Amino acid sequence: MRIGTDGMNPIWLPASLLGGLFQAWRTALQQRLRAELSVSGAGLVRYLYGLPFAFGLAGIWLWLQGAHLPPLGFAFLGLAAAGGMAQMAGTILLIMAFGHRGFVVGTAFSKTEAMQAALVTALLLDEHLPLLAWLGIVAGVTGVLMLALTGSGITVRQIWRALGQPAALCGLGAGSMFACAAIAIKLATAELANVDLVSSALVTLVVVMAIQSGLHLAWIIARDRPTLTSALRSWRTSTQVGLLSALGSACWYIGFAAAPAALVRIVGQVEVIFTIAFAHFYLREPIRWHEAVGLLLVVVGVILALLTTT
Repeated sequence: MRIGTDGMNPIWLPASLLGGLFQAWRTALQQRLRAELSVSGAGLVRYLYGLPFAFGLAGIWLWLQGAHLPPLGFAFLGLAAAGGMAQMAGTILLIMAFGHRGFVVGTAFSKTEAMQAALVTALLLDEHLPLLAWLGIVAGVTGVLMLALTGSGITVRQIWRALGQPAALCGLGAGSMFACAAIAIKLATAELANVDLVSSALVTLVVVMAIQSGLHLAWIIARDRPTLTSALRSWRTSTQVGLLSALGSACWYIGFAAAPAALVRIVGQVEVIFTIAFAHFYLREPIRWHEAVGLLLVVVGVILALLTTT
């Protein structure tokens, strides 16, 4: 199967941009939950409170299209489960990076996801991207690394040394899992027959979120019941997080169904632009030189990715 940038549905671009916006917004809201919930609890509300909204989005869209729920075959269910569990594994690895006192390093290296997705799809799915797209991916990842690491006083030599540390390895592992999740979800949407692209993405979202909710809820009931009580008590903020999670994931899934996963993720890096813009304009935090350079590289990466589709 050879897949390139030809014949992509143009919906992938607004979907990727909105996915970045909703993810940045959701992350900001989740910070408000940190005082009330553990890391595991914050993850649970993302799935559990997001699932009803995902059902609503899929149901409304299918109704508007006059379409019925497509058959959910074993291949689809297997790929959806793989995508959901890979995303959960990536989150666990990222949390492990934090446990090694490597919040910045772990988060930064997890952002190599777009590059890893491009490499995996090129090797396994024969999904080849033009040179401009690769340059865009490199520029975008470099920009994100600069934003995350330089601001913490970490030098290039320290970054190189950090590659062998547990936090960096967990971060790279998280990026790999997130890349595998994106690829599995893309393949899952392709397994749904007789529905349009958006319907396939939204149905996949419901199944993946249901699997994630079930697994996470079962673990918390078995091992950490107080977290469940706290998650239910925080329903006002958690409902907002769930809504933004469902909207953001819906946009990502539509993007994955319409275009190569690596392109969707590199354009979605505008998330960091939204985050820093919020900090600058609303929190009145000054933009430092490394942030300006990092943002410029992210923008260059997005522009180069877009040029490959024109």
